[in-house]
Amino acid sequence: MPRLDTISRFLISVAIILCSAVGASAQDRRQNAPGEFDFYVLSLSWSPSFCEAASERGNNGRGTQAQCGGRPYSFVVHGLWPQYERGFPEYCQRPSPRLARSIMSSMLDLMPAPGLIYNEWDKHGTCSGLGERAYFEAIRKARATVKIPEEFLQLSEPKTVAPDELETAFIKVNPGLSNSAISVTCDSKRLSEVRICLSKDLQFRSCEEIDRRACRRDQVLMPPVRGG
Repeated sequence: MPRLDTISRFLISVAIILCSAVGASAQDRRQNAPGEFDFYVLSLSWSPSFCEAASERGNNGRGTQAQCGGRPYSFVVHGLWPQYERGFPEYCQRPSPRLARSIMSSMLDLMPAPGLIYNEWDKHGTCSGLGERAYFEAIRKARATVKIPEEFLQLSEPKTVAPDELETAFIKVNPGLSNSAISVTCDSKRLSEVRICLSKDLQFRSCEEIDRRACRRDQVLMPPVRGG
């Protein structure tokens, strides 16, 4: 009997390993294949937090100067990121197709740093399965889908807010958006981003993994809009 028990345990272990290998290979076949993903994350960065953190680090590069100059940015688009239900693709074409300068320039109203736009195309846009122009048109459509709560458009004083309160404010002004489709990220003290999950046709949809990576602080600081 002990020998049979040992054999049984061995066979079960082999079966588990084989099943894991099959699951891994299924994921690997799709990994970083352009257009092969489940949904998008629209990432909206709170620009005053980015600029304040960059100033503290002494980061005064051209990208920082472009975003953190005199123009009063509030929420800006960080990116539109293809996602798997678990994990995400990146850099799906190496080298990536060259992004036309005219397309980059056309996006500066939403994404205020040229370097950011080029990087988002290389890292995320190449995974969308879309051409350059179509990808950035999708970003513009995704951004138009989301309404920013009025109280955060021209924040003139520092504001301390609970992440749940911020999510609730977005849900209130965006019909169809639920708390399973939005998450807030933060650094050690400040609001970093609001991330909203969208289907491939840019409709709100739930995303459990994104929500699990959300900010766990009770309160976060929102620095005021520059020039506010």
